[in-house]
Amino acid sequence: MTIVSYIFLIIGGLFFLLGGLGVLRMPDTFNRIQAGTKATTLGAFSIMIGVAFGAAAVGEWTWIPKLLIIIVFIVISNPVGSSAIAKATYQSKNIPDNLVQDDLKDRGESK
Repeated sequence: MTIVSYIFLIIGGLFFLLGGLGVLRMPDTFNRIQAGTKATTLGAFSIMIGVAFGAAAVGEWTWIPKLLIIIVFIVISNPVGSSAIAKATYQSKNIPDNLVQDDLKDRGESK
């Protein structure tokens, strides 16, 4: 169980590393939001699963419900946070020039 825990922890760390690299390398805010949100969600899930396996390996079963609550909070808060950042970016008129489809243009919230 400890080896499985280490594997999940390493996978989670790699997701965080790739998410940070994606935030640095992406050309505009909308792509950065997607890279950061997807990678941090998967990285956090992997780390939480790794901690759960590690806790189970040493007999600390009381950690698992707490980790599930944290995972539920991440599932709820990450999309809400990224949507708020995207809407704030859109309303600040910081829209990339290569935007292909603008669904909010009909609502009068565009450039």
